[in-house]
Amino acid sequence: MKDLSNKKVVIIATDGFEHSELTQPRDRLSDAGADVHVAAPEPGVIRGWSHGDWAQSEPVDKTIDQVAPRDYDAVVLPGGQINPDVLRLNDKVITLIQTFWSEGKVVAAVCHAPWLLIEAGLVKDRKVTSYPSIRTDVINAGGHWNDHPVIADQGLVTSRNPGDLEDFCNKIAEEILEGRHDRREAA
Repeated sequence: MKDLSNKKVVIIATDGFEHSELTQPRDRLSDAGADVHVAAPEPGVIRGWSHGDWAQSEPVDKTIDQVAPRDYDAVVLPGGQINPDVLRLNDKVITLIQTFWSEGKVVAAVCHAPWLLIEAGLVKDRKVTSYPSIRTDVINAGGHWNDHPVIADQGLVTSRNPGDLEDFCNKIAEEILEGRHDRREAA
């Protein structure tokens, strides 16, 4: 992975996130030099999910109220079924995602996290991938769904599952290094 020194990334999650989908991007981006924070609706710790059962907890660095998109180059949204389903009902989270997008920042979502992109109104006319079970949700929201390990569309990075995390992390880094993404109408 390329050098991400002087870059900042926030990962937004809550209880029920797919454990590897938070920890691997956090660790890989951090190892590349990025300053990575985990943000959640409440302070303390959030508990992950792995292989059909609860996994270990991870510390929360900031609450959602403490996150200012202007301070970050990217937002990463881990999946799991529980995490994005809960977060898509949180207006503050949806507003944050929309603000990252409107400011030309990288917005990255894996597995079921494109539910958050749908709620934020970001998938219409965009190339997107996701966990196969939400393919119809993406299509119904106007997204162009494809079964690829990772897809980037003007700074919107999506991926399918934990098996694709290496490609996902590499694409996030690439998109961050491209800088601000001026949005245009999707083709």
